[in-house]
Amino acid sequence: MADGSARPDDPAEGSEIGELRARVAALEGERARPPRHHVRSLVAAVLIVIGCVLAPLSVVAAWAADQVGDTDRYVATVAPLASNPDVQNAVADRATDALMSRLDLPALLSDVAPQDRPRLEKALGGRLGDALEGAVRSFVHDKAKAVAASGVFRTVWTDANRKIHSSLDKALTGSGGGAVQLKNDAVTLDIGPLVDQVKQRLVDSGLSVAGHIPAVHTDFTLVRSDQVGKVKTYVRLLQLAGNWLPVLSVVLVAAGVLLSVRRRRALVAGCLGVAVATGILGIALRVFRVIYLDRLPADVSQGAAGAVYDALTGLLHTTVRMVVALGVVIALGAWLSGPGRHAALVRRLWISGIGAVRGTADRAGLRTGPVGPFVRRHRTWITWVLVAASLLAYLLWSFPTGWVVVGIALSLLFLLAVLEFLAAPRPPAGEHPAGTPA
Repeated sequence: MADGSARPDDPAEGSEIGELRARVAALEGERARPPRHHVRSLVAAVLIVIGCVLAPLSVVAAWAADQVGDTDRYVATVAPLASNPDVQNAVADRATDALMSRLDLPALLSDVAPQDRPRLEKALGGRLGDALEGAVRSFVHDKAKAVAASGVFRTVWTDANRKIHSSLDKALTGSGGGAVQLKNDAVTLDIGPLVDQVKQRLVDSGLSVAGHIPAVHTDFTLVRSDQVGKVKTYVRLLQLAGNWLPVLSVVLVAAGVLLSVRRRRALVAGCLGVAVATGILGIALRVFRVIYLDRLPADVSQGAAGAVYDALTGLLHTTVRMVVALGVVIALGAWLSGPGRHAALVRRLWISGIGAVRGTADRAGLRTGPVGPFVRRHRTWITWVLVAASLLAYLLWSFPTGWVVVGIALSLLFLLAVLEFLAAPRPPAGEHPAGTPA
């Protein structure tokens, strides 16, 4: 034909039409074919769901095992409480109540030596009339608060918690004795040594009658709830599960991913499921904190109770953030490496951006020398080595946090960017790199 268009009997055109018809027929055949792998997909989904459900329980199990099994970790958890103002004030209040209940106020002045009376009157502010009880209580509380805020109390607190660490298991299970005990749905700590220190300071300040007070053993409540008696059994079970439950959760999710027909999609769903389930645990801990503090008796310090709760659950919150960050990072990595349209677009933008930087470096006279060809030849192997090194760094980290996971991920991303920069092929002669002016 004069216009140069393809003839109906053009072999090339016929071949293309035939190929298109064959592909359409194949697609229609696949659509008409009954779905396969139903049982396999169902089993994979069940395994992933169970693994996601076990994820938050694994976090609690790891916390229970860590707090009981690692003395240094437990002491590091509770040691800062000795410097908390709310805890110091609550301890001082408890010591003051214990001492005031054993002081005989009517006989107080008669028992004071004449040479000590002026000093005592000055300490009490001269209030020796009807306001005697209030003056004495204020005086005792000041001394108790001074002891609670001193380095002596911090040392006593830390040493006592280190010595009683072995009793934590008994406290959680409600059996045995020790300085930490479970009484009337409350975990309590004997602060008798603190009271002894306050008694000595009272005597040194002129209140010699305090020296006749016998040894006082009074309890400072660490945790109080009418559910402690019920929860302790489950905590004990999770403690026994220890680090095996997290392994089981990971194995179930991994088995579900390997069994899935679309493994990449299953990996993304499984990781996000673990992150969401663990995130719900973190939210539940915050909600329970509000409920717990709201149901405490009126005579319990809200600030001290909140500080103790935050300290004891601090590792739980850290682990929750770490698991959520790890799940999101793995899911994001799996998605970005997939064939999806949006993932491919992100990768093209990534490569184009690094290519533009490489072009600028070329124009500036920066050359990679023999490194570039070497990286291009072994690019795949180097990538897997970097991924394996990042995974090893995470596994060898003693107590990884969410920021540690994010830091490792960003470090890996930076190294992959350097790898892409070095492996980018040089533009052919006469051409300019993408994104650079001609």
